[in-house]
Amino acid sequence: MPSSVLLVDDERFARTVYSDYLRGAGYEVQVAEDVDAALTSLRARRFDVLLTDVILPDADGLELLAQAKQLDPGMEALVITALDRVDTAVRAMKTGASDYLVKPVTPEALHLAVQRCLSTRALLAENKALRSHVRLFETCQRLAATLEHEKLVSMGLAAVVGELGASAGVLVERTHAGMVVTGLLGLDQEHGEALRAEADHAWPGLRAPQRVDLARGGHAFLLPILDGSRLLGAAVVPTAAEPEEEAVHSAEFVCSHLGLGLRTLGHLRQVESLAYLDDLTRLYNTRFLDMALDREIRSGRPFTVLFLDLDHFKGVNDQHGHLVGSKLLVEVGRVLKSCVRDDDVVVRYGGDEYVAVLVGIDSGGALKVAERIRRSVEDHSFLADENQRVHITCSIGLASVPEHSSEKAEILDLADRAMYRGKRSNRNVVYIASRDLPPVPAREG
Repeated sequence: MPSSVLLVDDERFARTVYSDYLRGAGYEVQVAEDVDAALTSLRARRFDVLLTDVILPDADGLELLAQAKQLDPGMEALVITALDRVDTAVRAMKTGASDYLVKPVTPEALHLAVQRCLSTRALLAENKALRSHVRLFETCQRLAATLEHEKLVSMGLAAVVGELGASAGVLVERTHAGMVVTGLLGLDQEHGEALRAEADHAWPGLRAPQRVDLARGGHAFLLPILDGSRLLGAAVVPTAAEPEEEAVHSAEFVCSHLGLGLRTLGHLRQVESLAYLDDLTRLYNTRFLDMALDREIRSGRPFTVLFLDLDHFKGVNDQHGHLVGSKLLVEVGRVLKSCVRDDDVVVRYGGDEYVAVLVGIDSGGALKVAERIRRSVEDHSFLADENQRVHITCSIGLASVPEHSSEKAEILDLADRAMYRGKRSNRNVVYIASRDLPPVPAREG
C-alpha cells in the first residue's frame, strides 16, 4: 500500500504541480486548499505525511501543523513557503515539522524530503516497537525468575491484561480441586469467580487463545498457560474490542513465561517438600516438626503433641534383621496416618520414635486419639505382605498447649517424659504429661 500524503496549499498551480510530482513517485495524494478542508481530511483518516504551505488564506500553516500533531502525533510534516527566513524555519521545527522547503521546490527536492520524512517515521516506529519488545522481554525474564507465587501471578496477569489493552482479568490455575482463581486485576472475588465459571467449558481442550462469549454481554479472551502440552492455568481477559493479532501474540509470549515461572515454583515446592520428608517413611521429619510447632503456637489455638515409641523394637531387628525392621517402621507410619486427620502432622522423630501434632485438640480429645493409635498398632499384623506377621506395641505420651505448656521445647519434653513413664511401667500404654515426671535418660529399645 503506497504512503499517503495530505497536500495543503491555497494556490491551484502549486497543488497541481506538487501532487503530480508525488503521484508520479508512487505516493497516494489528497489535496486541500485551506485549513478547514485539511482538518476535515485529517479527522476522517490518517496520513503518513502532511505537506503544507506556511501562508494560507484563513490561518497560519504552522497553526494547522500544531492541530494536526494533536490529532496524530505520529504523522510526519513538511513545510513549504516562499519566505526564506530563519525564524520561520525555527517555528516550523518547534511546531513539529521534519523538514523545511523554500519555493520554488524541484521534484527531486520534494521527493527526497518526503522520503526523509517517511524514513524518519519508519525509524521511529521501529524504535518504538523495539522498545516495546525490550520491555516485553524484560518483563518475561522477571516472570521466569520470580520465586514468589503471589508476585508471579500479579506481574503476569498485569502484563497479559496490558498487552491486550484491557483493564481487568482473572488468572486461574489447575489444582487437585479443579481450576481455581489465584489472581485478580480490576475485579473483586465474586466477579472473578463468575468470569472463571463462564470459561469452565473451555478448559479440557484449551491449548491456544480462544474467545468466549459472556452471558452478560461482550466476550473474553482465554490464554492458556502451558507446560508443554499440560495446562497449568489460563488468563481470562474481558475485552471491549477485538485485540490486534500482534497484541495476542505478545500476550501469548507473556503466558509462556508465566508457565515457566509456575513450573519453576512447582519444582521448588517439590524440592522443599523433600527437605521436610523422612527418607525412609516419607513422613515429615524433625525440621518440619519445628515449623509446625511454631505455626500452631502462633495460631493461639489449642493443640496436643503425642510422643510415640515402639516397645522392644530392638528385638524385631535382632530376630528378623534390619531390613525387615525398616519395612516395619514404614508400615507403622501408615498406621499412624490412618488414625489421625489430614490436618494433623505425623513425624518420624528418629529411630523407632514418632511424633503427632493434633491441631485444635485438647488433652481430653487427644487421649482418645492416642488410645486409638495404641490399639491399632497392637492389633495390626505387620509385614503380612512379607509373610512375616510381626506384632508390636507402642508407648505414647501426650502433652497439650496451653494446658501443660506454651513453650515449644517444653511441650515436646513433657510429652517425651510421659512416653518414658509408660516405657518404665508395663509399656503398651498412654500417659498424660505431668511436670513431676523425671527427665528422659538415654533411649531404650
